Amino acid sequence: MAVEIRELECFLVLADELHFGRTAERLYLSQSRVSQLLQSLERRIGGPLFERTSRRVALTPLGKEFLTSLRPAYAALERVVADALEYAANVKGKLRIGFQGAANDTVLGAVSEFQSHHPDCLIDVCELPLNDPFGAVRRGAVDAAVVMLPVAEDDLVLGPVFSRQQQTLTVGSSHRLAARSSIDAEELADETLISIAGPAPGYWRQAQAPTQTPAGALIHRGPDVRTLQEGLSLIAAGRGGMLVCRPTAERNQHWDGIVSIPLTGIPESALGLVWRRGEDTPALKAFADHLKSGDHLKEP
Repeated sequence: MAVEIRELECFLVLADELHFGRTAERLYLSQSRVSQLLQSLERRIGGPLFERTSRRVALTPLGKEFLTSLRPAYAALERVVADALEYAANVKGKLRIGFQGAANDTVLGAVSEFQSHHPDCLIDVCELPLNDPFGAVRRGAVDAAVVMLPVAEDDLVLGPVFSRQQQTLTVGSSHRLAARSSIDAEELADETLISIAGPAPGYWRQAQAPTQTPAGALIHRGPDVRTLQEGLSLIAAGRGGMLVCRPTAERNQHWDGIVSIPLTGIPESALGLVWRRGEDTPALKAFADHLKSGDHLKEP
């Protein structure tokens, strides 16, 4: 049963005024329209809400019970709408968002959609170094950053997590595993993985280039790189492999001398939005909520 907000509003005002003329004046409606709205509501409810005579208007027992339940619920709805209006009014200014590597089409689509909903808030997008996921946020160079997980920084808030993707092993085209259609994580034993240099924290670097398989077998650590491009160049030169999420592997499949093979038995990669603790502005909160609720972030 769908009840119109206007019908509920009409009922509440009439319950206060107990007079059709004054109710019509308050709602800027005709008396006949007030009667129509009330009759429609009574049909939906299934019984009369008012006793109406030529001399008086009074609530029926059903009307009194309905009024008792409706008033707090309607007041709560008004507060929700008022809060949303105030929230939207404060989503303005500029929001600086950093991305590790190239921002993928899905995330850029979310930014574009957010801008269309909040035209008074301009989002600037900038690239962050692969080897320094949190530095720009801490320095205030960006308001928030989309970074690869994990995140375990006491001074930063981890907001929505999204874009979970299968990992691939990217290796040189002459690598012994290059012709495989898929690889299990245990087959990384005794392989060499190119690592990411500091200042990224050790736990984060370990997640991107693990030094052992899930079962504990040794994975050798290769040279450190600061950017994905450095890593791909070393891969093409046969210096080791690199764990790369599926969309990133697809975007870089044009590189000569490298191939990416789906990797099983290892957790998916994921992105998260992070910002400085205690510095979540209305615009930043709105952007985080947009990422959290958006089906646009569910990649195939």
